This record gives sequence, structure tokens and C-alpha cells, in this order.
Amino acid sequence: MKFIDEAKIFIQAGHGGRGCVSFRREKFVPRGGPNGGDGGKGGDITFYASHNLATLLDFRYRPRHSAPNGAKGEGNNRTGRSGEDVEIGIPVGTVIIEAESQTILADLTRDGQRFIAARGGIGGKGNAHFTSSTNRAPHFAQDGMPGEERWIILELKLLADVGIIGRPNVGKSTFISRVSAARPKIADYPFTTLVPNLGVVSYGQNQGFVIADIPGLITGAHTGAGMGVQFLKHVERTSILLHILDISGEDYQGAWDLYESINRELGLFNTTLMNKPQIVAINKTDLPVTRERMKKDVDIFREKGIEVLTFSAVTGEGLDEILGRITKQLERTTRTQEEQRGEGKPDDEKGNP
Repeated sequence: MKFIDEAKIFIQAGHGGRGCVSFRREKFVPRGGPNGGDGGKGGDITFYASHNLATLLDFRYRPRHSAPNGAKGEGNNRTGRSGEDVEIGIPVGTVIIEAESQTILADLTRDGQRFIAARGGIGGKGNAHFTSSTNRAPHFAQDGMPGEERWIILELKLLADVGIIGRPNVGKSTFISRVSAARPKIADYPFTTLVPNLGVVSYGQNQGFVIADIPGLITGAHTGAGMGVQFLKHVERTSILLHILDISGEDYQGAWDLYESINRELGLFNTTLMNKPQIVAINKTDLPVTRERMKKDVDIFREKGIEVLTFSAVTGEGLDEILGRITKQLERTTRTQEEQRGEGKPDDEKGNP
């Protein structure tokens, strides 16, 4: 299935129905008076987040969505039928942005979360509302209010506990295929991964997490080079990052330079990404050249206060240690987030009586 993570669409809520001009005409009622009913309300356009959806592909083929108008009012003070609301499903993690102002209208991050993106117009009042001592037979009624309409941008940012980052062809796809049921495309050339891949990892007793394989990043990614910002935005949703390095290439200049170049792109795209916890790991330890070089590189990282793990996604060597480290880091991150929100503390620590 083709993965689409951004779409621009036009939405138009229904217009309110026109009020009715009507008068009572009944036998033995000589002065019936006005009895025009109100128009019905136009339908709203509502978005709801669903775990059953994974892409915005459908919006590429249907860029316009409109809701029915409200029906006009009728005699005998009968209100017109309201237009039916239109409900549109989008994947969990979708941001709704107003195209003209680039204002974020909603960020739907929970299954079932809803947002009314365009409200239907109110129905016009019938002539029964306009009687007065000086105008006992009004021959006019209100038009319905127009429904809201706007161009919006839907931007999907994948929700995952762990995001795998690194340069192209460092073994990210092989890693996710070894630790989860995900089966991304794997080949020996850059940019094999053209779309983010999600995998669910089970580790230990009743422990598991969602991991995302983010397509390879290169210098200038924050400006759009390579896969660019198209996939950097998916890193924003993750709790921690697994930074995979490959030091087996002929153009090898040192693992620290590789590490800094990727982090530089993250910071230039969004400075908050620099605050995410990172687990750094060197892949391809099954190759002699990697084993020879990694001793020096591991020492350099250690001098800078960063512990580097080593593994081989091909043979499976070191994978358990990485999964264990990820699980522990996720637990620490979760506790920190709960403390920041004031959760998990005794009532006296929260300031409650």
C-alpha cells in the first residue's frame, strides 16, 4: 500500500436553510397570523482519529468534502431538517492545519479523538419570529447562515515509542525486521526505505514497544535534501531515538563525525529533538573492518560521556542488549513525563489537601 503522509483538501460545511414565510389559514380562525418555521442547520464536517487507518492516500483521490445544507423551514412553525454531519476518519497522529494561515487547528493523537473542522450554518428564522405590534403580518424571513469552508492540510506524524535514525544503508531496516514482524524492503543501496515502517517489539514479560524505521538522513536533510523534512517530522513523535552508525564504508571518517552530522540535522529541523534520549549503536560487527575500527570509536564516545553499544543485525549479535537498553530508557522516560505532568505522586506532593 502506498504511504501518503500529507494531503491538502477543501472542506465545506452545509449552509443553513432559509426561514419560511407562511400564514395560518384555518376555518373559523379569521386572524391566523404568521407561522413560518425556521430553516434547518447545515451539517458539520468532523474528523476523527482511528487506529484502523494508516495513510492519507484516500485524500489524494478525493480532495473536496462537503456536508449537506439544512432544509428550508415550513408552515405551521415546522423547522426544516438539519443537514447530516459528515465524519471523516484519519490516522492517529494526524495534525490538521489551516492552509492559508498555517495555524494548527487540531492534533489528533488518541484513537477516537474528534475535531469539528467546519461548522454548519445556522438556519434562518421564519416570519413567525418577526411579528410585532406594528407589523402583525411580516412577509419576510431570514436566509440561512453560510457554512464554514476552508482549505486545510492534513499532516500525518507516525506515533512510535522508538525512532531509528541514521544515514542511508546503515542497517535500520534489517534491525527492525529482526526484532519485529515488520518486513521492510532491504537492499544494498541508499534510500531503500522510501516510507517509514512501524514494528511492534515484544521483549521480556508483558513488555513491548512500537519502533519506527525512519528513512535515511543525509547532510542538508532539514532543508529537504534526500528524504528531507518529509520524514524528519516523524521523529518528533517518538519518545527515544536509536541512532545506528555504520563505520564499515570506504569513505569512513570516524563514528563521531557521523553521529554529529545526523544530530546537526535534527537540531536544525527542530531544536527540541536534541533533548530526546538517544541510544547509540554501531552495526555490522560481523565485518572484520568494523571490529577493527570500532575499538577506537567506542573509546572516543566514552571520553565524551556517551556509551556505545555494538551489534550485528545480520547475525543477531548484541540485539538483546539493545532491546534491554531501550526498555529501560522507555521506563525512565515514562516516569519523567509522569512527574512533569504531576502524575504518580502522593497527594501532599501535588499540593492537594
